Amino acid sequence: MQRLLEQIQFRLPERARRDAEQLLHLPSGIQDRIRVLLASLPDPDESLQFLERLQRQTPAAFTRITTSVTALRCFLTLASYSTFLAEAALRRPEWLLEVTASTEMHRVLSAEEFEDRLEEFLRGAPAGPPSAAALARFRRRQLLRIVLRDVLGFGALADITEELSNLASAILELACRRLRQELVRQHGTPRQESPDGKPAECGFAVIALGKLGGRELNYSSDIDLMFLYGGAGRTDGPSPISNKQFFEKLGGSLVQSLSAYTGSGVCYRVDLRLRPDGRLGEIAVPLDGARAYYETRARDWELQMLIKARVVAGDRPLGKALLDFVQPLIYRTTLDFSTIASMADTRDRVAERLAQRRAGKSGPDIKLARGGIRDIEFLVQCLQRLHGGREPWVRQGGTLFALHRLRDKDFLSDSEYGRLASAYQFLRHLEHRLQFQHDRQIHALPADPADLEVLARKMPLGSLGVAPTAEGLRRQVRAHTEEVQELYDRVIHAQQPMYYDGLVQWSGTPAEAARLPEGAAHAETVLSQAPSNLTRYLDQRAPKLALALAQRPLERSHVRFEHFLEKVFDAPAWVERLNEDAALLSNVIDLFEHSQYFADQLIRDVDLLEELSASPAPEDTEPLENTDALRRRFRRRMLRIQARSVCGRAPIFSTLAETSELADLVIRAAYRLALDRAITSMPPAGADYRPCDQMVTIALGRLGMREFDLASDADLIFVIPDQDGAEHPFWTRVAERMVNIISAYTGDGVIFSVDTRLRPNGREGDLVQTQAAYKNYFAHSAEAWEGITYMKSRAVAGNVEWGTEFLHDLQEVDWRRYGQALRSRRQLAEMRARLESEQGARNPLKAGRGGYYDIDFVLMYLRLKGAGIFYKVLNTPERIDVIEKMGHLDPEEADFLRDAATFYRAIDHGLRIWNGQPEGELPTAPAQLEVLTGLVKRWTPEKLHERPLPEQLALIRTGTRAFFDRIFR
Repeated sequence: MQRLLEQIQFRLPERARRDAEQLLHLPSGIQDRIRVLLASLPDPDESLQFLERLQRQTPAAFTRITTSVTALRCFLTLASYSTFLAEAALRRPEWLLEVTASTEMHRVLSAEEFEDRLEEFLRGAPAGPPSAAALARFRRRQLLRIVLRDVLGFGALADITEELSNLASAILELACRRLRQELVRQHGTPRQESPDGKPAECGFAVIALGKLGGRELNYSSDIDLMFLYGGAGRTDGPSPISNKQFFEKLGGSLVQSLSAYTGSGVCYRVDLRLRPDGRLGEIAVPLDGARAYYETRARDWELQMLIKARVVAGDRPLGKALLDFVQPLIYRTTLDFSTIASMADTRDRVAERLAQRRAGKSGPDIKLARGGIRDIEFLVQCLQRLHGGREPWVRQGGTLFALHRLRDKDFLSDSEYGRLASAYQFLRHLEHRLQFQHDRQIHALPADPADLEVLARKMPLGSLGVAPTAEGLRRQVRAHTEEVQELYDRVIHAQQPMYYDGLVQWSGTPAEAARLPEGAAHAETVLSQAPSNLTRYLDQRAPKLALALAQRPLERSHVRFEHFLEKVFDAPAWVERLNEDAALLSNVIDLFEHSQYFADQLIRDVDLLEELSASPAPEDTEPLENTDALRRRFRRRMLRIQARSVCGRAPIFSTLAETSELADLVIRAAYRLALDRAITSMPPAGADYRPCDQMVTIALGRLGMREFDLASDADLIFVIPDQDGAEHPFWTRVAERMVNIISAYTGDGVIFSVDTRLRPNGREGDLVQTQAAYKNYFAHSAEAWEGITYMKSRAVAGNVEWGTEFLHDLQEVDWRRYGQALRSRRQLAEMRARLESEQGARNPLKAGRGGYYDIDFVLMYLRLKGAGIFYKVLNTPERIDVIEKMGHLDPEEADFLRDAATFYRAIDHGLRIWNGQPEGELPTAPAQLEVLTGLVKRWTPEKLHERPLPEQLALIRTGTRAFFDRIFR
C-alpha cells in the first residue's frame, strides 16, 4: 500500500506533492486517502489549495469533511472542477455536508420538488417577493449538488440538463407568483372582460424558449423568456392601472429579481429579445396581439424558435392557448425548401461573421462554429419543421429526444442519428465543463495549452480514451464538428424537391434492366422503408445513381447500403463511377442483397469496388514482400471471385477451383516469406546446407481436391525428403512461421485457418516429418479413414514435382493395404457412423443422415478400390466421372451424385456468402432462407428448383442415404 501511495504522489504535479506533504497534522490514514483522491482528479493543485483554505478558515468543517470519505471526495472533486462552487462550499460548508448526507444524488429532482425546497429556503426571510440575492444563493446551493451528480457520473446528460431546467422553472414559478401577489396588494387584481361579458381575472404566463424551453438548460445559459397576458383591462384596487402597465411591471420586476448582480452572483441572465418585435416590442404581450403577430408578421426563424417553447410559470392554460395556435404555423403539411434554404444562408452568414470576430482570440467556439452545437440544433429543427406537419411525433423541444424521434420515423438513418447524437452529447459535456468552472457563459476552448490539458481531464470517463490530453481533445472536437458539417450539408440540402423524375433514363443493359422490378418507383423508395436524406442528396450529386436505386429498391440491406453510401460520399471518384457505370452498380446492389459479409467489407474499404467492375483492373502479379500485402491481395481477389459467383452466376465448382487457386497462392507466398525469415533469424545447422524448396507443403481435404471455399480451413501437412532429415529443426521453424503468417489474427481477421492435425499421430506427431516416417506410418499404423483421406491430397508449395511423386508412392501403400479389403469398408462405415453420432445434430448438412459426408465416404471407398490409378487432383465431379468409367457407378447413380454434390456445395457456399462463416444447417429466418434459395438456384440445375429448398434437401438426403446403404451394407 505504501508503495502505491508513493507512486500516486509521484504522479501528482510538483506543487500538489509539496502541498500534500504539508498536511502534516492529519492522521496518516487521512493523508493517504487525500493522495489517492488527488491522483484521480483533473486539477489536484486547485483541490489542495481549497483544502488548505478550508483548514485555515473553518477548522471544524475541515475536520468533519476530512473524516468522511464521501464528504472529502465531494469537496476535492468540486474544487477540481468548479472554482465558483468550491468558493460557495468554503463559505457554506454545511451545503456540501448536506449534499453528501443526502440520499437523492442518484435521481432527478422535479420542478415541484425544487419549488418546495425554495419555499423552505426562504422561510424566515421577510414577507413578500424574494430578494435577488436569495434567489442567487438558492440556485448556487442546488448547482453544487447537480455538478457533483454530473462529474461523478451519477446522471446522464439528459438528466443533468432536465434538472437544470427544473431548477430554473421552480425559481421562475415562485418568483412570478410572489411578485404578482405584491403588485396585486398595491394595485388590485388585473381584470379583463370574459366571453360572457363579466370581468374575470387576467392571466399571465411565462413562456420559456431556447434551451430552457427544450428542457436542456446549460449551467450558465441565458434564459430566453416571453411574457404573455390575457388581454386589455384594468386592476380593481385602490390605485388602479391598466393590465398592460400591471404586466409590464410584473415582467420587469421578474427580470430584475433574476438578473440583478448581488454578492452571491446573478441568478439568471434573462433575454427577452425573442418576444414579438424583439427589442422594439412590448415586454408583456396580450394573447390576441401575439396571435396576430405570429400569423401575419413573424419571420421564419421566429416560428422555428417556437419549436422549443413551453409554459414554465404562471397561467398555463393561457400559455397553452398561444402554443396551440402557432403549431400549424410552425409545422407545415407541405415541404417548403425555400424556407430552409433562407435560414441556412442566414446561419452561414452568422458563422462567417463569428469566425472573423473571433479570429486569433481563442480556441474554437463549440456552439457557434460550423459543425457545433448550434448546427446540430438547427438541423434538427429544420427536419422537425419539414416533417412535423405530417408526423406530430417528431414535435419535441429537446434536441436529443427530437433526434431519437426523427430516427424512429426514419427521417434520420441509424448512422446519421448515432453520429449526431454522439457529437451533441460530447459537445454539450464539453460546454458544461467550460461553464461551471467560473459560472460564465463560455463556449470557446481555452487558448492556453495547460488550461486545455486540464479541461481534457475533466471530460467524462472514456470520452477521450484512457489518457486524456489537450491534443486528444482538439482532435475529438475536430472529428465531431467535421462529421456534423458533412451531415448538415447533406441532410439540409437533401430536403430539396426531387427534380430528376422523368428526366434521367436508366443506362443499364437490357439484361440488367430485366432483373429490375416492375413499376419503378420514385427515388425516395430507394431504400424501401429507410430514411430519405441520403436518397435526396444522391439526387443532386448523382442523379443517374439515384434513379437506378429507385428502380431497384433494396429489400433486405437498406441499412448497410446507407452506411456504404455515407462512405462513398467521401470518395467523389467512386460516386461518379457508380453514377455512370450501371453494370458496376448492379453488381454492388446484388452483392449487398445477398452477402452481409461482403457488404461490410465494402463499407470498410470502398476501394474494393474495383473488384466488382465488369472490367476490373488486371490482377497484381508483383511479388508479395510482406504479410500485409499478402492479406490485401487475398481480400481483394476473394471478393473478385465471389462477386463473379454471386453476380455472374459462375458454376459452383468453378468458383471453388478459383478459390483454391487463391489459397495456393497464399500458401506459396507464405512459404517464401517464412523461408526468408528463418534463414535470416536462425539459419540451418549445416554450414553447406542451402535451403530452397526441399520441404513440401501438401493440402488435404477441400483444398486438396480444389473445393476450397470462403472461410474454409486449410488442412496442411509438411514433408521433407529423407536426405534432408538432419535439418528437421530448421524446416519445423519454417512450417511454424508459415502457419502463423496465414492464420494469425489481426484487425482484418485471419487469411484463413490452418489445420495440421492430419499428419501421422495427429497433434502428438511432429509438425514436419520425413517421407520414410509417412510411409512407415501408413504401412503399419494408419487407420482406413486416414488412408483414404490422403487420396484427397496434392502438393501445393515447395518442390511440387517431388511432392507429387511422394503422394503417388503413398497411394500405392494405401492401395496395397486397403484397396480390396472388406475390412476397409467396415472401418469406413464405422467412421461415418461415429461422425453422424458426434456431429450430425449440429451439422446435419455435412455430417447428418444423408448429408455430404455420405457422398464423400462412398466416393473415397470406390476410389480406393481403383487406387492403382494415380491422379494428381480430382474434385467431386471428376471423382464421380472416374468411378463411373471404372464401372463402379451406373449412369443414373452418377447423375444423382453429381446433382446431390452440386446441391450440397451450393447450399454450403450460399451460407458462407451470406455471413462469411460456414453453417451446418438451413437458416430458420424466412428472410435468410429466401436469400439462400435465390443463391442456390443460380448454381444448380433447373430440375432442382421445382420444390421449396427444404423439401428438395429432404429428397436429396433420402436418396443419398439410400445409395450409401447400398454401398456399405
